[in-house]
Amino acid sequence: MTTQPAHGGGDELAAEAATVAETRQALIDRTNRVFTPLAKSFIQNPDRGATDRRSSLATFVNNGDQRGLLAFLMTHTAISSGHKGWDTTLHLAVWARAFGTTQHATPASAKSAASKILSRLEERHLIERQQSGRPKRVKVTLLAPDGSGEPYTRPRGENSATRFIRLSHRFWTDGWDEELSLAATAMLLVALHEKPSFALATEHMPQWYGWSADTAERGLRELKDKNLLTVTQRSRTEPLSPTGRSIFNEYALRAPFDAATLNADTAAAGPRSRR
Repeated sequence: MTTQPAHGGGDELAAEAATVAETRQALIDRTNRVFTPLAKSFIQNPDRGATDRRSSLATFVNNGDQRGLLAFLMTHTAISSGHKGWDTTLHLAVWARAFGTTQHATPASAKSAASKILSRLEERHLIERQQSGRPKRVKVTLLAPDGSGEPYTRPRGENSATRFIRLSHRFWTDGWDEELSLAATAMLLVALHEKPSFALATEHMPQWYGWSADTAERGLRELKDKNLLTVTQRSRTEPLSPTGRSIFNEYALRAPFDAATLNADTAAAGPRSRR
C-alpha cells in the first residue's frame, strides 16, 4: 500500500499574505489603546497672538497630499504609545501595506510609493528615517508634529502647546480612511481640535487653519452627509445687524468620533487602553 503524505502539495500549505487591514490592525493592537493621541499643534499653531495660525496639517491640505496625511496618522498610530520609545523599525514592504500603497500596485511600485511618502514626511520635519540592512528595513522616529524638527514628546494637557486630540482607531477599523476625502479628513481633525459643540466661521479658515473656506465647507458638508457631524442653526443678538441678530451653524461630531463613544470604547477595552 502506498503511504499518502500527511499534507498536500506546497501550494496547499501556503498562507494568504497579510492585507492592508490586517497589517494596520496588528500595529493598532500593539498600542493597547483605542485611540491615537495627536498634538493639537499639528492642526493649528497654539499661539493665539499669531496672525497666521496654520500648522503642518495645512501643508497636506494645500498640496492635495491625502496619501501623505494618512501615512502621517498611521505612523503616529503605530508609534505614539511610546511602549518602545518614539520610533519603530519595519520592513519597507510592511510600511507600504500600512500606508495602503500595495493596493493595485506591484510590490516594487508599492515600496517605491511608500519610500516617497516617507521622504515627504521627512522633508516636512515630521519624522526622521534611517534605512538598514537587506532586506531593507526602515526605522521611523517621530518628531514634533508642528514641523519644527524638535524631538517628539508625549502630548499632555497641562498647557496649550501640548494638548492633544484623540483620534479613534475606528478611523482605520471602520474604513473611514478610505471613505473620507482629504477635505473631510482635515475637517474631522479640526472638529476634534475644537470644543465638542463649536461654531466655525469658515471665512476665517485661511488665517486660523491655513486652507480655503471652500475646502472647509466641502469637508464639513461631507462629514454631515456621512452622518458623522450634526449641524444646528443658531441665532444670537447682533445690535449692529440690520435684523438685530445673526444666524450661525453649530457643529458636533457624532459616533464613532464623539467623546461619548470614545469614552465607552476606552472603558470597554480596560485599564491598559487609558494610558
